[in-house]
Amino acid sequence: MEGIDRNNLPQHIAIIMDGNGRWAKTKGKLRLFGHQNGVKAVRDTVKGAAEIGIKYLTLYAFSTENWTRPEKEINALMTLLVSAINKETKTLMDNNIRLSAIGDIKKLPTKAQKELQEAIEKTEENTRMTLVLALSYSSRWEILNAVQNIIKDKKKAGEINETSFQQYLTTKSVPDPELLIRTSGEYRISNFLLWQIAYSELYFTETLWPDFRRADLYKALLNYQNRERRFGKTTEQLQK
Repeated sequence: MEGIDRNNLPQHIAIIMDGNGRWAKTKGKLRLFGHQNGVKAVRDTVKGAAEIGIKYLTLYAFSTENWTRPEKEINALMTLLVSAINKETKTLMDNNIRLSAIGDIKKLPTKAQKELQEAIEKTEENTRMTLVLALSYSSRWEILNAVQNIIKDKKKAGEINETSFQQYLTTKSVPDPELLIRTSGEYRISNFLLWQIAYSELYFTETLWPDFRRADLYKALLNYQNRERRFGKTTEQLQK
């Protein structure tokens, strides 16, 4: 943490939390055990991000593709989601963290929707950091949803550019992430924030999500700060 330049922090970090099932398997446990321990990683990472000065943290918690998993696992995950929101709302309040969510939220069970909305409303005045949960989310769903809404609004082709299109995305009130982290050693984006990560720095770690802690987050930040972000320009142009 001491080596991190506080003046060169990404405003927004996004994380693909991967490896819960494999972590549980190494312990001889069911996949749910991995998901339960993944909540501990969420808690420590969120606190660590807020403490270092990150303004937005987006966590890929449940994708639209995850609905194809066995029904028993989905039900257990939804129960865990309700429980985690209940327990962690106090942590968010204590740390002045605002909760938000993106995705096809209406597909979540009614109880999960209710708990989520209550937590969002309770934390809406918090200002230290915004925690965004991507639930029932996929980037292809988001982009198609944006196009459908553009058509509904009867927009003309000349009215659509990058800026106006962005206003139809679920992330319209959040800046694009400068850093995307994926745990568990997989090298895929998995249909996550495809529009938004056009110029994000990508960081992959072998650490399985339940073992991820703020120290791992800070390693990713140090790696990020040692990169040159050119946005299509040359090094010489940046140095002028």
